Amino acid sequence: MRKAFNQELLKIAEKDPRVFMILADIGYGEIEPFANAFPDRFINCGVAEQNMTGVACGVAMEGNIAVTYSIANFPTLRCLEQIRNDVCYHDANVKIVIIGGGVSYGELGISHHSTEDIAIMRALPNMVVLVPSDIVEARAATHAMMAYDGPVYYRCGYKGEPDLHDGKNIPDFRIGGSSLLREGKDATMFFAGPIGINAVKAVDALAVEGIQCRLVSLYSIKPIDKEAIMRAARETGGIVVLEEHNLYGGVGSAVAEVLMDEGCGNVPFKRLALPDVNVTKVGSQAWLRDQYGLGVADVANAVKDMVK
Repeated sequence: MRKAFNQELLKIAEKDPRVFMILADIGYGEIEPFANAFPDRFINCGVAEQNMTGVACGVAMEGNIAVTYSIANFPTLRCLEQIRNDVCYHDANVKIVIIGGGVSYGELGISHHSTEDIAIMRALPNMVVLVPSDIVEARAATHAMMAYDGPVYYRCGYKGEPDLHDGKNIPDFRIGGSSLLREGKDATMFFAGPIGINAVKAVDALAVEGIQCRLVSLYSIKPIDKEAIMRAARETGGIVVLEEHNLYGGVGSAVAEVLMDEGCGNVPFKRLALPDVNVTKVGSQAWLRDQYGLGVADVANAVKDMVK
């Protein structure tokens, strides 16, 4: 997904001289095409994320589009005060891009996990939060983000994430939208990000057993697709939300807020997320998902229990 993001950003920058890339000494192997094509619009601030964010805000306040770029939680938690006080307070046109959300960098331990970011970023005024699930959504989200005037948080995968859309474009991709991957009436599965592959596998396995589950990618967390959530509450037997994030404050919480605000709190509802613990185990992303109850069997069983 990161390669797709960088390819699309380069295309946009070729047409729009306002696009700047500002990073904290990271991303080598992917960012060289931008740096070579636009050396005057490429700023490496060194390992200093707070400074990176401040510089980006200044660049944006001069009428440009500033993209900050780094891995996992470094562009967010390390410089949260600058995002809050500089970027969001001034509604600056800064795009905060992280590579490797959730436990993508599982082998590197908790310092490289990004498991609280959605909760934190969506709590900031003026901040849009996008979480694409595969290359198709990553490309579309890049264009939507760069066309939007204001702060955007973009949570990108960094490995060879499977294609969940069969290579098909999303013609109506929009900030505040979602993507329907499967139709069904027994339950609805909402997910965000590359962990969607586990949702796809679980839903397909359930279909073999005669359980028809609607499958929806909530690629826009803030604003969120309220209509899709309300339709799921009205038309299907329950809602399960899958995410690679702490249980509190993330995608599941955002969906629950909509249900309660709209008077649909009586719908059967289940959140599948990382438990409220520090992820101290070390291993691959897929292995960690299984260790913390986010495997394919876990997802399928949650739907089965709900349908029962």
